[in-house]
Amino acid sequence: MMVQNPNIFSLVKGAAEGNTTLNAFDLALLNAGVGDTNLVRMSSIIPPNCELVDNIVLPKGSLIPIAYAAINSTNPGEIISAAIGVGLPENEGEPGLIMEFEDTAPLSEVEAIVRQMVVDGYAYRNRKYREILTLGIEHKVEKAGAVFAAAVLWYK
Repeated sequence: MMVQNPNIFSLVKGAAEGNTTLNAFDLALLNAGVGDTNLVRMSSIIPPNCELVDNIVLPKGSLIPIAYAAINSTNPGEIISAAIGVGLPENEGEPGLIMEFEDTAPLSEVEAIVRQMVVDGYAYRNRKYREILTLGIEHKVEKAGAVFAAAVLWYK
């Protein structure tokens, strides 16, 4: 039996503070709308003809295909950022490309890097993109902070 390719995707983000980095990460997932699911981290390809949607309602407890960037810290005052970059192919019959990046740097730097990663990924494949989307989040750590940015794939 063949597994069906997802046909919709959405970009999400979240940031949070917690008593521990795991609690902060969990709350960042909840803030991004994926906290009550089981994330199945995948490599960075969007299936051909996959449609970008604003919001995906995910069944609680489901196994969710997702590509994500995440970072946490317990250094008060530290800036942490995560960003996702998506290259939409010029030819919709080709797959799209997702890149993820996180760092202890301002969001503007992290988004610039993830954008270049998409450009490079298309160059390696000898393909053209029609558009690059980025979504990221920055957080200044108070006690235990986490940030999360992702491309969620699902089904209509």
